[in-house]
Amino acid sequence: SIKCAPFEMLYGRKCRAPICWDQVGERIIEGPEMIEVTNEKVAVVKEKLKEARTRQKSYADKHRRPIEFQPEPKTILDRQDRVIRNKTIPFVKILWRNHPEREATWETKESIRTSYPHFLPWSGMFCSVISCF
Repeated sequence: SIKCAPFEMLYGRKCRAPICWDQVGERIIEGPEMIEVTNEKVAVVKEKLKEARTRQKSYADKHRRPIEFQPEPKTILDRQDRVIRNKTIPFVKILWRNHPEREATWETKESIRTSYPHFLPWSGMFCSVISCF
């Protein structure tokens, strides 16, 4: 340890806080007068910070755009038929746009068809990695 404040080590003198900008030895403020001066300066700083925070918030509110995320299928990676209660339900593994392959999900073919009618694999013009639809 250097046994002193970093400022004192660097500049060779004690750091003067903005609360007491007076030169060392100019005047002696003790007791309640020192507390009053300090509280006044702290109140001014609080008010300036509040004004800056309000200004920054109003600027952000004016320029903020609502974030929208529309999940969209990119391609079909796999196809699988699952038997549930004696009924065969076709599932497809969907790779979603702007997502890595490890985040692909299994969805029912019908739910994808109804939710994304513009998705082309249903028209027979698209072949997935496994098979054509």
